[in-house]
Order: sequence, then structure tokens, then C-alpha cells
Amino acid sequence: MFIQTEDTPNPATLKFIPGQIVMPTGTADFRTEETAGRSPLARALFGVGGVDGVFLGSDFISVTKAADAEWFSVKPAVLAAIMDHFTSGLPAVEAAEAVVSGEADSEIVVQIKEILETRVRPAVAQDGGDIVFHDFDDGIVYLEMHGSCSGCPSSTATLKAGIENMLRYYIPEVREVRAAAA
Repeated sequence: MFIQTEDTPNPATLKFIPGQIVMPTGTADFRTEETAGRSPLARALFGVGGVDGVFLGSDFISVTKAADAEWFSVKPAVLAAIMDHFTSGLPAVEAAEAVVSGEADSEIVVQIKEILETRVRPAVAQDGGDIVFHDFDDGIVYLEMHGSCSGCPSSTATLKAGIENMLRYYIPEVREVRAAAA
């Protein structure tokens, strides 16, 4: 198994590409070891000294190192943990119960989600991250950055200059984009 690694705009995060599907649907973000309970892969990665966050995308894994760790010592252990996981045959995330919302989205929210899904998320995934819609209230769109985008120095610029401008262009009702409270 060959695992590619790519730098991301966030110097604390590397993107690992194992050459196979990681998450068949959706994404999973584990910001602490305590939240990794339902993911054998995330648990293994948090077992590596110096790992501070794990994000699972469709075909990649973003790993964030602790501030006091260096990639030259963390990266080999992360590669070994990923290799061990995929040879074990375990799923990246064990099945969870689906949560169904009883409230239908407004036409504007449907448009926002469509633009995020087709234009924004693929670009953000290229950098090892994801973006999640939280709310639309009084002209303000609330989004949460995940993976390498979470805590990235350029995430505010991405939200304001990139995503906000695009949403305002296509949807006049959008006045502003803000980061959702985590």
C-alpha cells in the first residue's frame, strides 16, 4: 500500500491519501481523542504521540499535529497507523444512528447548500478540509470549517473573500458569512 502525503494551507495539518475510499459517505471530524470513540482509525491515530486532530474525508485523512510536535517525528508513525488500519479490514468509522431533521429547508437554504456542495466543498477538500452549513439567519450564513481548514490561518480569508463573495453573487439575500461557534 502506497500512501501519498500532501501539504495543506495549514502548516499544522498534513493530508494523507491512502489510494482507497476512507469514508463511503460524508465526513468525520475528531478534534480530541475523547471524540474518536466510534472510529477505529481515529483512535489509532490519536494513539500516535503528537496527534491533535483527525479528519476523515471520502478518500483522504487530514491529521493535525500538536503545537509542540514536529512532522519529521510524527509523520512516520501516522503512516504506520494508517497502513495498519487499512490492512486490518476495520471500517474507518463504525455505523452510527442517522439523525433526521423534521424541518424542511427554505428555498434560500437549499440554494446555499447546493452552492456549497457543488462549488465550495470540492475545492476545500483539495486542501484536506471540509465546510459544513449550520444556519442562515437574517442574511447571515453560519459555516463551520473542518479538517485542515479548522484553525488554518487562511480560513477567515476563505470564508470572507471566497465563500461570502460567491454566495452573495448567486444569492442576493446573503449579506455575510460567519464562522459558526464550534
